[in-house]
Amino acid sequence: MKKILYIDMDNVLVDFKSGLERIPPDVCEEFADHPDDIPGIFALMGPMPGAIEAYRELSWRFDTYVLSTAPWDNPSAWSDKVRWVKTYLGEPAYKRLILTHHKDLNRGDFLVDDRAKHGAEKFGDGFIQFGSTEFPDWPAVLKHLRAESQG
Repeated sequence: MKKILYIDMDNVLVDFKSGLERIPPDVCEEFADHPDDIPGIFALMGPMPGAIEAYRELSWRFDTYVLSTAPWDNPSAWSDKVRWVKTYLGEPAYKRLILTHHKDLNRGDFLVDDRAKHGAEKFGDGFIQFGSTEFPDWPAVLKHLRAESQG
């Protein structure tokens, strides 16, 4: 039986900064304190380097889900995240997107996330903090998870 793996979207699979670069400066200024509330921003984001290939490999090795949080004050974010998954991840991610503000309510073995928030910190040893010293990028995460899928 495959182990269960969850992968966050923003700044893990999705390059949040790439969306900001496509927003007019006056809108960025207006939403400076909460850029995730910019209408339509999630539809403008591209993938993080190596993320698509990593997801495809990991979906073969693990029972893999996308586990993300969407801002309450940006209704388009919810549908934009669904579209992003369909566009960039396609079939391996079909109906495997979970949007929640309580990630710890999901049972699983591993969570790759850039922040220890919304329950991510409760994954214990299974929490892989993307962008950290130990896991700075997708090659480091893949190396670790390849070893975990063997044992």
